[in-house]
Amino acid sequence: MIERAWEQKIEPLTVRISTAVRITGLSRSRIYELIQSGDLEVVKVGRATLIQYGSLKALTVASGTAQG
Repeated sequence: MIERAWEQKIEPLTVRISTAVRITGLSRSRIYELIQSGDLEVVKVGRATLIQYGSLKALTVASGTAQG
């Protein structure tokens, strides 16, 4: 199969809570706290809570610069 460069750079628009936990290493409770405080932007689709991937990335970048 031929792989195109643009196909490798596609990021998801949203991720589920369980995926956010896996990729950040934060607990589910901490993810929900960040949602409540407004630090993570979410979209509700039916019963599913989806976190905007951009806000998740922004949080990790902001955390990295605050520590350094």
